[in-house]
Amino acid sequence: MKKFTVVFAAAVMAVSLSACGAEENAQVPETEAEVVTEAEEVEADAEADAEDADAEADADTTEESDVVVMSYDEFVAADVDTEVIVETYVQDKQGWWENEGVGMATFYTQDKDGAYFLYNMPCSQEDYDAMVPGTKIRVDGFKAEWSGEVEIIDATYEILADDTYVAEATDLTDKIADAEALADYMNQYVSFTGLTVAEREGAAFTYGWDGSKSQGDDLYINLEDADGNVYTFVVESYLRGADTDVYQAVEAFNVGDTVDITGFMYWYEGPQVHVTVATVK
Repeated sequence: MKKFTVVFAAAVMAVSLSACGAEENAQVPETEAEVVTEAEEVEADAEADAEDADAEADADTTEESDVVVMSYDEFVAADVDTEVIVETYVQDKQGWWENEGVGMATFYTQDKDGAYFLYNMPCSQEDYDAMVPGTKIRVDGFKAEWSGEVEIIDATYEILADDTYVAEATDLTDKIADAEALADYMNQYVSFTGLTVAEREGAAFTYGWDGSKSQGDDLYINLEDADGNVYTFVVESYLRGADTDVYQAVEAFNVGDTVDITGFMYWYEGPQVHVTVATVK
């Protein structure tokens, strides 16, 4: 009886060991399958990420290629109130201010072919400070005209870092009597030499158009050419305030002084340069 029991127990143990071995052998293929599946998932995820990156790059390229930048001639030919996109360079700027919490400023800009006046373009104080003379920007806005002045309004911008340009003043002394010729230089940086300070409201200048303003407001001056023709120039206070050299130089003008003038060819019912430099000869 004991012999049978021993034999039976040994048989049971052998069966158990065999079963355990079979069970362990059965688990190996499952483990290898899991490893293969995980590798495939990693590879699939990597391919998906690469496809997403390619798609984003393609979207960026498409968006960039959709931007059609106008030449200056195309801008001139565009109708008023149409959308315009130009690339240009900041030459100067009026003071930054806030309108209902939105920062904005007016910019004088120019490229090698022409100039653009960006009226009250929304911008942050940080970007305003960064847009020094020569800074290249892309501008998307609408062409507008006010009292003859052609400008861009409701504009957005992008600061570009691939190039800089600062314009030299173009001497237009010989064209001063030809308003049509001067219009071709609208908003450009220009200069006039050898003009004579003429009387304006009984003085060499006025604060405001009619002399009704006070120090700190715009300065208006009348300048006469060699043929006796008189033209109005203005020191725009938002561009050059009472603490600037040019403002104080004009305040020191006397009727009869011979002066050289540099500034931007602004337009108000005719040419009306925004003066940035004034020198008595």
